Amino acid sequence: MVARHDAGMDPHDVAGAGVRAVASAADLAAGRAAIQGIRVEPAVQDYIVALCRATRESPSLQLGVSPRGTTWLLHASKAWAWLSGRAFVTPDEVKAVAKPCLRHRVIVRPELELEGTTADAVLDGLLATVPTPR
Repeated sequence: MVARHDAGMDPHDVAGAGVRAVASAADLAAGRAAIQGIRVEPAVQDYIVALCRATRESPSLQLGVSPRGTTWLLHASKAWAWLSGRAFVTPDEVKAVAKPCLRHRVIVRPELELEGTTADAVLDGLLATVPTPR
């Protein structure tokens, strides 16, 4: 990367870098509208809230997921359901996106991090212990 910049690469010239559009603005708007229409039952909404609340109550974490992070877990779950061809979110969609969506929103306690504990490990534990709706 440094060599490319040194050789005069313009980081703002995405076409020159070989990046090509795979979807139009209309495609993206249609996708967003479709995702908005994905249903989320109250039990699954409660599950999302319980997972995020568990991060704030975890003794392994110094900082848990905020309300904004909770809403983004909801949106990511809806998007994953849509990409999976479903018209509704199941707990499996929530579990599929939980770690990628939340790992950067939590902070492991420093003393545990020094011992090798990771955000993914804490989230795995919470996903295993927070009751899943049926």
